[in-house]
Amino acid sequence: MLVLSRKEAQRIRLGDSIVITVVRVAGDKVRLGIEAPKDMLVLRDELEPFSPVAVAPPVSTELARSA
Repeated sequence: MLVLSRKEAQRIRLGDSIVITVVRVAGDKVRLGIEAPKDMLVLRDELEPFSPVAVAPPVSTELARSA
C-alpha cells in the first residue's frame, strides 16, 4: 500500500483519467474530490456490500441518436 501525505488543494493522479483532490481537512475528517470517467463506479468502501449499484453494470447517461 502506498501511503501519501497531502494538504488541502493538493492532488493525487491515478493513471491518465483519475484525479483525487484534498478538498478540505477539518479535525479528524478529510473531504476528497474524485474526478473519474463516467463509466467508472466510485463507491465508499463501507457502502459497497449494501449498494445494488455495486452489482449492476454502469449505465450510460447519453441518449442514442437515431440515424
